[in-house]
Amino acid sequence: MQNDIYVSVNQVSRYYGTQCVVDNLSFEVKRGEVLGFLGPNGAGKSTTMAMITGNLAPSAGQILINGIDILDSPKQAKANIGFLPEQPPLYRDLTVDEYLHFCAKLNRISKAKIKSAVDAAKQRCGLTEVGKRLIDNLSKGYQQRVGIAQAIVHSPAVVILDEPTVGLDPIQIREIRRLIRELSGEHSVILSTHILPEIQVTCDRVLIINKGKLVLSDTVAGIEQHMRATSLLVALKHAPATAELESIPLVSTVTALGDGRFRLVYDPQSNPAEHIVQAAVEHHWGLYEIFPEKRSLEQIFVDITTSEKESELDTERNPNTQEVAA
Repeated sequence: MQNDIYVSVNQVSRYYGTQCVVDNLSFEVKRGEVLGFLGPNGAGKSTTMAMITGNLAPSAGQILINGIDILDSPKQAKANIGFLPEQPPLYRDLTVDEYLHFCAKLNRISKAKIKSAVDAAKQRCGLTEVGKRLIDNLSKGYQQRVGIAQAIVHSPAVVILDEPTVGLDPIQIREIRRLIRELSGEHSVILSTHILPEIQVTCDRVLIINKGKLVLSDTVAGIEQHMRATSLLVALKHAPATAELESIPLVSTVTALGDGRFRLVYDPQSNPAEHIVQAAVEHHWGLYEIFPEKRSLEQIFVDITTSEKESELDTERNPNTQEVAA
């Protein structure tokens, strides 16, 4: 039976002694989807990836890979996973062909099908012309391609990539990103990275975890809605009082930034730019700069993870806060 959900993480937790590293985490990855997996250092990303790949057992909860419980049937579940760790597991003294044949055997591909499986992986990863070359003599970008090829040689349902573009030059990064998008046609892809623009150009959906908890789950399109401008930066030669700017229609709050510059915040459903220009002309403020201030994915990431830390600090300072709220 074809299952459109290739990864299902259900209320998964992981403890090291009394310390909870992953706390009741749940999410799904569908067929053909590229999921961006984000979190600050120590957030529980590596632990979660280790549990999904079957290298670490969850303390509680269930993980299904293509409908197979990874604890009940680990060999069968892992046969549906291809994994590229941050440091590709390459044998540099082998040729590309020798290495991929070895990986095919590790994944229990029958002898009769090994050549076709290796040829298919090489073609998809752009390695057809370098099959006879030693891996150690390849560029970093081509070595990364070999790492991806070993992850897909057995045609797994799920491909998990940990920091796949670290150390690559801009051209190599673009090529690997294109390859990841192509992989999503037949696989589900989980991409863990610290390069936030990579998420925007490569992924369909974003998960952010912090302190082991899921703090954001949204499509990239939804994230980009959060990134829409909700403030304008203006520069005036003859700056008025803040109160005058606040009286402009559709402007909600004004922050003085110094040197005649201001941040004017407004409701996302409206834009006061026309009113600002009109007021500047009427009152001779000498408007010479006005442009929207957009939030970046980095700002959203920092805001979410920082607010989590600040709420924890507030709870520590006021231990009765939750009781009062309740």
